[in-house]
Amino acid sequence: MTRALEIVQQFYAAVGTGDKDTAASLMADDVRWMEAENFPLADRNPYVGAQAVLEGVFARLGDVLDDFGVEPGRFIADETSVVMEGRYTGTGKATGQPCNPQVVHVWTVEDGKIATFQQHIDTLAVARATGKAP
Repeated sequence: MTRALEIVQQFYAAVGTGDKDTAASLMADDVRWMEAENFPLADRNPYVGAQAVLEGVFARLGDVLDDFGVEPGRFIADETSVVMEGRYTGTGKATGQPCNPQVVHVWTVEDGKIATFQQHIDTLAVARATGKAP
């Protein structure tokens, strides 16, 4: 297991238990966080810094989905990069519709901290669950 993979898995564990302090401590001061285009929280891209991520992404998830969760699946990693294929879980706040879209997260870890994050997601599934689908 690479150190980068270890750090990213610690991040998922912290987010899963609501441990914001640990999640923040795993991010570089100038972390650059990108939500997928057309995802409801992409409106403030890029999020720069742990506080921006915590306030702009994690604090606002409850406005979009109830009972949000991440189900990490397969990890692909080298010394500085980690890719996770998995799923989100939740229920659209506006519609009550369940949401279980596929996601891919691409991480870069530098000097023992998360330096970048890029989300890729089935935005149509999220749009349907949130009542924003055309």
